[in-house]
Amino acid sequence: MAQDIPAKMSAIGFDQPGGPEVMRPGEADVPQPGMGEVLIHVAYAGVNRPDVIQRMGLYPAPPGASPILGLEVSGTVVAIGEGVEPEWLNRIVCALTPGGGYAEYCTAPVDHCLPVGDAIPLAEAAATPETLFTVWHNVFERGVAREGERMLVHGGTSGIGTMAIMLGKAFGLEVIVTCGSDAKCTAARKFGASHAINYREVDFVEAVQDITGGKGVELVLDMVSGDYVPRNLKCLAEDGRHVTIAVLGGMKADINMAVVMSRRLTLTGSTLRPRSNQFKALLCAEIEANAWPLFLDGEICPVMDRIYPLGEAAEAHRRMEQGEHIGKIVLEVAGG
Repeated sequence: MAQDIPAKMSAIGFDQPGGPEVMRPGEADVPQPGMGEVLIHVAYAGVNRPDVIQRMGLYPAPPGASPILGLEVSGTVVAIGEGVEPEWLNRIVCALTPGGGYAEYCTAPVDHCLPVGDAIPLAEAAATPETLFTVWHNVFERGVAREGERMLVHGGTSGIGTMAIMLGKAFGLEVIVTCGSDAKCTAARKFGASHAINYREVDFVEAVQDITGGKGVELVLDMVSGDYVPRNLKCLAEDGRHVTIAVLGGMKADINMAVVMSRRLTLTGSTLRPRSNQFKALLCAEIEANAWPLFLDGEICPVMDRIYPLGEAAEAHRRMEQGEHIGKIVLEVAGG
């Protein structure tokens, strides 16, 4: 174990589920890295929609995970657990965590860490793992996206949406997004979307048909679910794939299975946090080999919305719930 690590740390907690006001700065024990884990002195922590849902009491932490919010961090490895190579000490990394990011120190499996070094500003590094892991798995693994295909992404200026735009473009996809305002549509096109549809002004189904000449898209990345699903299916080309990653519009959908059969559509979806450490390690290795070089070279940079001090985590959650953000919201913990 490294030296000079305190027994206590600052962290954001909440006693009862509720609105952003239940969150409060407090003190917690510094966690100890277990087998195959590292302890990270957190510079920045990303804020994600699952954090909001967990705070509301609707998305409990998996067994054994920290009750502290926060699924991604950047910072310096200051201690290592059994089975971790000593070379990891003092490395600057970002990491996908099972929880615990809204704190001065956080543990993560070593094989869920990506090297940062001096290549990426630490605020941007903390804004990357959750959306990168989610988009890579759901677009390129579950969605089987191929170069030259078209993809429809809802919530085009969210953290997930902006990551999907940039990764899709980098790997040869034509990305169509929906947004809730003309300003957000303009921003999405700036980030690389080929087309941006203001769903408040036009029917996105008709717009997709116009854009594609009636052929439809090969892939839909859906964060809404509910009554969007049958509309999404109308946007799909034959043999198209529909991937659901959130249910912001409702958990149930009414769909015509005869349409699914006749047009040979595939409906799938996933959630990342409950997956096994082994799955996430394999996903991390695939990302490091195929996508991470684009970030280290600066070809892809996460879209940043605002950075709040750790003590203002409640304000960060309010901004996310208001839906006005474009890109990622991040908490500054130790900075760097």
